[in-house]
Amino acid sequence: MKLSKAVSQKILKICEEKNISINKLAAICCVTQSTVQGLIQEKSESPKLATITKICEGLGITLEEFFDDTLFANLERDDK
Repeated sequence: MKLSKAVSQKILKICEEKNISINKLAAICCVTQSTVQGLIQEKSESPKLATITKICEGLGITLEEFFDDTLFANLERDDK
C-alpha cells in the first residue's frame, strides 16, 4: 500500500471512530477542507507531515498514535 492511501484510510477511520465529518475535521484541525479532501482522495502522493501533525493536534492524538496502525506496515514508495 502506498503512503497516500494509508493516510487516507487512517483519516477516514479516525473520523468514523470519533463520529465526525470531513468538514468538522478540517474545522477543528485548522486545515482547509480542500486540503483534507485532497488527503482523502489521495491527490497528494506525498502527504506533508506538517498537515498530518495539524490533524493530530486537532484530534488530540500524537503522531505516534496516528502511525501506530497496521496500515503503515510494508508501505510502497509513492515515487515509484
